[in-house]
Amino acid sequence: MTKKLIAMVVLLFAATITLEAQEIKWMTFDQAIAAQKKKPKKIFIDVYTSWCGPCKMLSSNTFANKDLAKYVNDNYYAVKFNGEGNEVVNYKGQRFENKGYDPALADRRNSIHPFTNYLQVQAYPTMLFLDENADLITSIASYMTPSQLEVYLKLFATNDYKKITTQQEFQNYQNNFKSTFKAN
Repeated sequence: MTKKLIAMVVLLFAATITLEAQEIKWMTFDQAIAAQKKKPKKIFIDVYTSWCGPCKMLSSNTFANKDLAKYVNDNYYAVKFNGEGNEVVNYKGQRFENKGYDPALADRRNSIHPFTNYLQVQAYPTMLFLDENADLITSIASYMTPSQLEVYLKLFATNDYKKITTQQEFQNYQNNFKSTFKAN
């Protein structure tokens, strides 16, 4: 009986580790900047709002993909940032605070966060990629499937984007890209 109990505990522990490893480890922007100073890594930011349908689909469909989550966790500091929220952000010597935020409107349209404007986010969802110095590489606005987003995650994580100088070179990169993320 004791061996069975030990085996069950070990199995439960292993299942818990497996489940946790399959979720993106989101952090605040300030936490990502602090982590980046200790161990340089690119930053991936999901700018969303609470009322945005495609944002919810991105979270439930794309970010829930086990292969995508593992890749993001291994190669990026992941930030989930509410574009109309009240998080205080410190970036490049500036403090960004949404003074117009109304908690009563938390599930509806709210005041746009000044950091959202600073990043020039025009639509939700928008995903941003920052390099190891927290400088913006690019932003991509729209819902994407795991395999569509995989192209960009790998393009920036591997620094292949630095070799691409024309639209045609990017088109060739996309055409030759082989997706490895499995559907959940």
